[in-house]
Amino acid sequence: MEFILSNLIEPRTLRGFRDFLPDVMLVRERLMETARRVFRSYGFSPIDTPALEYAEILTGKGGDESDKQLFRFKDGGDRDVAMRFDLTVPLARFTAQHSAVLGTPFKRYHIAPVWRGENTQRGRYREFVQCDFDTIGTESNAADIETLLVIHDLLVALGFERFTIRVNNRLILNGVLEALGLADQTVGVLRAIDKLPKIGADAVIGELVERVGTTREQAQQLLTTMGPQTDLASLEATFAGNERVALGVSRLRQLFAAAATAGIPSERIELDVSIARGLDYYTGTIYETFLTDLPTIGSICSGGRYDNLAGLFTKERLPGVGASLGLDRLLAAMEELKLLGTEATPAPVLITQFDADRLGDYLRVGRLLRAAGINVEVYPDAKKLGKQLQYADRKGFRIALIAGSDEFARGVWQVKNLKEGTSTTVPEGEVIETLRKLLTVS
Repeated sequence: MEFILSNLIEPRTLRGFRDFLPDVMLVRERLMETARRVFRSYGFSPIDTPALEYAEILTGKGGDESDKQLFRFKDGGDRDVAMRFDLTVPLARFTAQHSAVLGTPFKRYHIAPVWRGENTQRGRYREFVQCDFDTIGTESNAADIETLLVIHDLLVALGFERFTIRVNNRLILNGVLEALGLADQTVGVLRAIDKLPKIGADAVIGELVERVGTTREQAQQLLTTMGPQTDLASLEATFAGNERVALGVSRLRQLFAAAATAGIPSERIELDVSIARGLDYYTGTIYETFLTDLPTIGSICSGGRYDNLAGLFTKERLPGVGASLGLDRLLAAMEELKLLGTEATPAPVLITQFDADRLGDYLRVGRLLRAAGINVEVYPDAKKLGKQLQYADRKGFRIALIAGSDEFARGVWQVKNLKEGTSTTVPEGEVIETLRKLLTVS
């Protein structure tokens, strides 16, 4: 026995990875089901792609930082492979490979795990689920505007009322850089700007000067342009004659107008010229979504337009726009805001087993309830009722059904409301209707 114990493997998870217990996983699945429902309501269809891709598919698509974070290795056939770091690059490969079958415009959603070997922090893990939706094959600003509407409706459907979708357009950023003589340093500049909320203006100016190579005057003018006081009119006036800025401003102006007409509250949409989105493939409108009650958790739903990504895989032009809900970051935010429930079971009803000789009847009633659309669990052992009710309380059941020999003789069941601590006795034929009423109220 000592030999066996000394060779036990310590149960543990890798750093940056985590297990999900039922109470959290139930919420996680509910979030995914809500996302699917919203995506489908806009006509997006589901797809799936492999977790592993040839490394050449993924490298160089999200910049140097993304390449460093890849889980990359040689497989059994000595092929250079890597695990996907997002769902957008595999989508570009997917559409290039299947465009003849898919046709355009093609609207897809994809809910699946991705992997990044980055430093872990609050709300960020090395394995996490993304909920993506994209429209491929159109450059119409209507698709960009619809992306905003989907983000908004998704957050509302998930139960949030206080949030802000911050929007910008990479055409504006590129035009500003062009006007300031920084067009050749676009990648470095945008990466530095993307850090603005995390490290502040002074640190960003220092990085622009010391690492990117701008002058201090250029860096200061750049951050002034990206300040909170900047609006579309001032951008248009300051950079009059710059075609990129003009087109970016025009697209955002149409977006704000259309969103207002569609009924999106103005306080939920905000221009933020400092948003850059670090990934190199964005070319147009970009989005980042922040919770008003927990802005420090970071953006929980981000994305934008990428018109050139599929060009790496096909000569056919396949522009796209979309966004991604960071499911696990949202889950971390909900945990911090104490918005998660305590249920550890998907079944609101527990049928207690009072009399072992009547097991068939307990199972029979359980099947009747499930056929009526009510999730129910039958307790497996005829233990003391107190122990079964303790189990029900610990797991978060809302109602317990109780019947012993006396109840079976009279054809009735005790319906115990565990939340209210009340109990009533009803005929078996009325159990389903009674449960429906109780579950609707609670």
